[in-house]
Amino acid sequence: MIAEERMFEDRPALASALAQDVAGELAAAIATHGAAVLAVSGGSTPKLFFAALSEAAVDWPKVRVTLVDERQAPESSERSNARLVRAHLLQGKAAAATFVPLYLNPAAAALPGFDVAVLGMGNDGHTASFFPGGDRLAEALTPLNGERLIEIAAPGAGEPRLTFTLPALEQARSLKLHIEGQDKRQVLARALGPGPVEEMPVRALLRGSKPITLYWCP
Repeated sequence: MIAEERMFEDRPALASALAQDVAGELAAAIATHGAAVLAVSGGSTPKLFFAALSEAAVDWPKVRVTLVDERQAPESSERSNARLVRAHLLQGKAAAATFVPLYLNPAAAALPGFDVAVLGMGNDGHTASFFPGGDRLAEALTPLNGERLIEIAAPGAGEPRLTFTLPALEQARSLKLHIEGQDKRQVLARALGPGPVEEMPVRALLRGSKPITLYWCP
């Protein structure tokens, strides 16, 4: 459920505002319970946001950073989301945060609930690693045994993946969807319309009861 839409004139303005909002929520979580957990997405879209957030005035030693999803690939691979996060977010002030990667790290499933989760969306209507045709898509959306982190593969996903499940993401105190460009806006418009979740799995998120804040720029 998109509860709020925030629209910006360009990518730098969006990155700055999103970083400011996330930093404020992390600071509030630290003030409330002494620590914070942030889950972020990979891809090229969040790079400017990561750079802006890395310099935010947050008590970073009290923050754990993880990924919404990850390819089953080592950090030596250019397709590794962990590599992207280390290069663009865990820099400057944010270098003091604790990073919890997903690949070959089963302990990631035991992370406490996220204070902030920032999701993206692909042109095929996927979010996290909820891809059309995913071999465990139904389990990712409705885990059989309350699983928070599962393995999944899909024709359009490249490598097999690891992803936090929909219930794990919806337990985040703050859920944000970050998309850019007119093409993604059109994809979102389709996803908000009628049609099966299997066709555009982001619909499972959009049709849920968890409020989502949308950040978008042309």
